Amino acid sequence: MSTSDLETPGALPHGDKHICLIGLGAIGMSFLALHLTYTSARVSVYDPRPDLQEHLESVLPLYLPSSWSPSTIGSTMTTTTTTTTASVVSELLSSKRLVMHSSLASAVQEATIIQEQGPEHLPFKQSTWSEVIKHAPPTAHLWSSTSGIPASQQLSHLAAGDAAKRKLLVVHPFNPPHIMPLLELVPSPDTAERELGFARDYFASLGSGHRPITIHKESAGFVANRLAFILFREACHLVSEGVASAEEVDEIVRASLGPRWAVAGPFKMYAFGGGKRGMAGFLDNIGEAIDGVWNDAGAITMGEEGWKKTVVRQTDEAYGTLGPEEIRGRDEALRRIVRVQEDLTGEKQS
Repeated sequence: MSTSDLETPGALPHGDKHICLIGLGAIGMSFLALHLTYTSARVSVYDPRPDLQEHLESVLPLYLPSSWSPSTIGSTMTTTTTTTTASVVSELLSSKRLVMHSSLASAVQEATIIQEQGPEHLPFKQSTWSEVIKHAPPTAHLWSSTSGIPASQQLSHLAAGDAAKRKLLVVHPFNPPHIMPLLELVPSPDTAERELGFARDYFASLGSGHRPITIHKESAGFVANRLAFILFREACHLVSEGVASAEEVDEIVRASLGPRWAVAGPFKMYAFGGGKRGMAGFLDNIGEAIDGVWNDAGAITMGEEGWKKTVVRQTDEAYGTLGPEEIRGRDEALRRIVRVQEDLTGEKQS
């Protein structure tokens, strides 16, 4: 997914699409960068915050490739292009490649793809989709980038058989989505197969290296976040119990699970541990130890304040406020890791 590999001018896909993004927090801004960088689609954005333009001007350039310029609209960017961060958003707006809207109704009325990244609150999701359905074209594709609320719940307030239920698809990224390859496509039982096919084709055509994976059954947190949040729960438990500090847990993960799982996932890696018998051997060899850890796992909840104070304090002490320079450093490091995966698998990502 390296931006430096995009050196041959050529047409970018989806010039016939009009994408509407609802919500411009970290995920929304990252998706905005993805759509602007790898497509020639027009993009409308809606966020009720009063300082939307200032927010775009200060944050969006952090997510765009340093060599990118709105003057490359419709064609693949080259590494010789230069622009100042101050001019990026104003040029996007003046060219109408990017349009800000003051109402949800106007933002969605011409959209072919509507992508929601709002707060993780079910009543918000439901009221947002009700408003979208009133004003959007009936042919628009409906995507939610929720972290864990299934599509079936988001539209459970609609009547059985409502056409919108066949259109809504969860398109769940791993943050930041303009770099991280994973996109979990999570249909509800009502989602039409053609919606899955459209989303798969959309992201496969970008040349960005994204890997859309269909999740076969709805569950809280889907797959990636479910795994990540369970690991995070145990990490917070260990910190609150004084087993290790927040900074030490981070380093332990970075020095062990991080590089291991960048090569292969838990099933393949643990199968190595079973020798010739693979997974069966692994489970026989250390199953008792695994069971002991499972039985001893922490059971903290978000309703408890004690562990939160400890985790927040230690994280703040270790890292302070993470600002623009830290974001750039994180993104460059992630790009390097993704490039290493490309080298290992032999699958070139643009």
